[in-house]
Amino acid sequence: MRSFASDNNSGVHPLIIDAIAQANVDHAVGYGSDPWTEKAERKLKDVFGENATPFFVFNGTGANSVALQAVTRSFHSIICAETAHIYVDECGAPARMTGATITPVSTTDGKLTVEQIKERLINFGVCHHPQPKAVYISQVSELGTVYTIDEIRGIADLLHSHNMYLHMDGARLANACAYLNCDMRRITIDSGVDILSFGGTKNGMMMGEAVVSFRPEITENLQYYRKQSAQLASKMRYLSAQFIPYLENNLWLENALKANVAASKLYDILKEYPEIKFTQKPETNQLFFTAPAKIARKLREKYYFYFWNEANYEIRLVTSWDTTGEDIACFEQDLKDAFK
Repeated sequence: MRSFASDNNSGVHPLIIDAIAQANVDHAVGYGSDPWTEKAERKLKDVFGENATPFFVFNGTGANSVALQAVTRSFHSIICAETAHIYVDECGAPARMTGATITPVSTTDGKLTVEQIKERLINFGVCHHPQPKAVYISQVSELGTVYTIDEIRGIADLLHSHNMYLHMDGARLANACAYLNCDMRRITIDSGVDILSFGGTKNGMMMGEAVVSFRPEITENLQYYRKQSAQLASKMRYLSAQFIPYLENNLWLENALKANVAASKLYDILKEYPEIKFTQKPETNQLFFTAPAKIARKLREKYYFYFWNEANYEIRLVTSWDTTGEDIACFEQDLKDAFK
């Protein structure tokens, strides 16, 4: 079944499948002491710099939980947008595993601003209140919007002036780079990000993420947080091997560009209908818009997608690295039929 529900629903790139098969030879030492993991770590350092230290984990929730444990204690607070994945979609795992208070901030576009964060930087040293220690941002945001390099740097500078940390959830980092026309290092470590959840599952990988630390004091205890969080794979090579082709020859960027371009084509089709109103600026591979109830229901009969807000029939469509021209052409015809 083809759908625009989520890039999580897409298939795995053939080069990733091949890498897993190639790792499935003979025996190899477990828990990361294997040549595939060593090579993948080297690849990540090539991308993010020598100060980057990666720790491979099973999934995004695990990556976020491990990363946030490394930068907070139970009496701290973590500031995030109210739409943030750690606040809405991870069943409270980051809060449970860190013990920290999650402080949500209302936003119109899924992005935090320096001014909004400043308002939450209070009660330092007061034992009656959680102590602000980290800010979580998603790149791309949950509403499909992208933080610019200057926006990230502004947030990081503010946090560092208060001895705080910036954690970036990079589940769709590749899509952001494709939109900004920049490399991954420039919008992470070079912009002041302290720790990164680096994912490829939405962009052609099968499973797995990497928690990438950019600061020695964060790196120090990450291996223990990963183990305690049940995120240390015994057969690590099957996770880490995927990152080798993903990072070679810019496969990550090629896949992200395909997804972004597919979304742009869908946008061009949808905007021709005055009854359809976009609720967020289309920047990457996610489109958010409202449609008349009748139209939304007709489309739902043929396509699986999520209502972001069922009350006003706000729809989210997500394209993937493997979205085809045929997928888009079929949607265009079905949309035309729905409006008849």
